[in-house]
Amino acid sequence: MKFEIIFLGTSAGVPSPTRSMPCLGIKVNGELLLFDVGECCQRNMMKYKVGYGSVRNIFISHLHLDHFLGIFGLIETLRMTVDPEQLNIFAPAGFRNLLINDWEFLRIKRIKQGLLYKNKDVSVIAFKTKHTEKSYGFVIEEEDRIKFIKEKAEKLGVKGPLYSLIKEKGEIEVEGKKVSLGEISYKVKGRKIVYTSDTMYSENTIKFAKDADVLIHEATFSKELKEQAKETKHSTTEDAAKIAKKANVKCLILNHISARYKEEELRELEKEAKEIFEGKVLIAYDGMRIRL
Repeated sequence: MKFEIIFLGTSAGVPSPTRSMPCLGIKVNGELLLFDVGECCQRNMMKYKVGYGSVRNIFISHLHLDHFLGIFGLIETLRMTVDPEQLNIFAPAGFRNLLINDWEFLRIKRIKQGLLYKNKDVSVIAFKTKHTEKSYGFVIEEEDRIKFIKEKAEKLGVKGPLYSLIKEKGEIEVEGKKVSLGEISYKVKGRKIVYTSDTMYSENTIKFAKDADVLIHEATFSKELKEQAKETKHSTTEDAAKIAKKANVKCLILNHISARYKEEELRELEKEAKEIFEGKVLIAYDGMRIRL
């Protein structure tokens, strides 16, 4: 299954010449799931060749303007170009009151901690973060996959369409003998991506990010500005790294970078995180794509 993370906006609070307002796309088998919608997100989708025509599900982490103001322009662009039959917007309580129009194709769904969305490939789970009273992060998790041990399966007579049959039923009879799925296969753990959006250090994030393949964690401030991070309920590079370490994630991507930091200063932010977290550390940038 094709799994791709696309960073469409990686700044914090205000844009910079190189960073747009927060927006994250996760593409799963051609469907684009959108997380937070900063201003002019559709322009970046065009710029980075991310087709917005497949967007049917949008997830808003919290109701600060920089994380949802672009929704109105995106809705109008979709209405005029692809005319979607239905567009689901998952958002915290109060979002509906902010809508300036009552588009017929919109379905507004209130976010609560727990399962929000599920299709045949992935599920999206919301978890509470520490930023506003109603702020959330998201777990995007692939279903566990069945891998067949081909030599063993064929030895027991399982071939061709019988693979689908045993996968569906769990056990079949082949030439008078029963063969169970467990005899000829094993499970591969589904891939897991966690996006925190804006948050302070949070034990709840550790819980939901446990063993993730990728943790996309905000790192608005360097460690020198930890007091400012606390005052504004944001995270430092050290906060993000501590969570990544405790959650045992494979890769930490620092996101939501303050416009105060010049591109040449980013190496220092990366270094601060690496002093704590021994896994892979990356700094997000607009247009960055990660394939899993």
